Amino acid sequence: MRHCYSFFLIIFAFFFAIGFIAIGPAASLAGAAAYPYTMPADGSGGKVPMPVIGFIDTHRVEEGQTIHRIARAYGLGYNQMVLYYPDIDPWRPGAGKTIDIPSKWILPPTSREEIVINIPEMRLYRFFKEHEMVKTYPIGIGREGFGTPIGEASVAERIEQPSWTVPASAQEEHGRKVVPPGPDNPLGDYWVGLSVRHIGIHGTNFPWGVGRRVSYGCIRLYPEHIEQFYREARPGTRVEIIYEPVKVGMRGNIVFLEVHPDVYERIDDMESHAWTLLQEMGLNGAVDQEAVSRVVADQKGVPVPVNRGS
Repeated sequence: MRHCYSFFLIIFAFFFAIGFIAIGPAASLAGAAAYPYTMPADGSGGKVPMPVIGFIDTHRVEEGQTIHRIARAYGLGYNQMVLYYPDIDPWRPGAGKTIDIPSKWILPPTSREEIVINIPEMRLYRFFKEHEMVKTYPIGIGREGFGTPIGEASVAERIEQPSWTVPASAQEEHGRKVVPPGPDNPLGDYWVGLSVRHIGIHGTNFPWGVGRRVSYGCIRLYPEHIEQFYREARPGTRVEIIYEPVKVGMRGNIVFLEVHPDVYERIDDMESHAWTLLQEMGLNGAVDQEAVSRVVADQKGVPVPVNRGS
């Protein structure tokens, strides 16, 4: 019995070390939580509803807390909280108030099950296919005029304490061509370079930028998240950068729809796009039309049940 207990502790320590176990509501400050998932049949790149992970948590707002501080503590970007609470004061959300934390997602479509970055939701998913586990991180993306490119790539390099070569178009703004490692470097402490020229995943010296369009095309993570992701993104790991503001998921017999703003204005008609996805999955007859329209209009960025009668 003692040997079994010792073996359990070893397994627990292993998964805790790589972030597969997170403890407490602020576990993201030590590393992002991980969730089990089961890919549906033909789910690898096919048009099928994807698994739903996570749950809606609750938080009692403390004196002096801002929406950004709360979002960061739960592994969320600023965008997720302000989409969920469009009328809340981000600086004074209300001490003593209990609020919901939208830490629930539909997994994005993927053909690789390695690293998927979905631009509209400003979120990165790191799949561990062999364990059927997935971790998810909020990100900052390219701002207007410097949109993060869509497509497939792979991890090409990893650098600790990187220097930043300032793009020519931004050198006048920053007053120099190269920013050395240190507190002024917007790359933070870690750089994961992709096979796409000049594009990478990195930390930040400005955590407020996570969940916003702030970069020159790269993908930014919270400092505490990039430290862990850096170890998970070995050279050669495949990366899918997708643009999908509408995700369709299923948990049991319940159909979920998750809709995000069309941040780069690539979709002509969001509701038509949602119905096209539902039809391709053979679910258009199982969902309520008014519910679908409401979720598309609200764009709250969380999975919402849309079955008939839901």
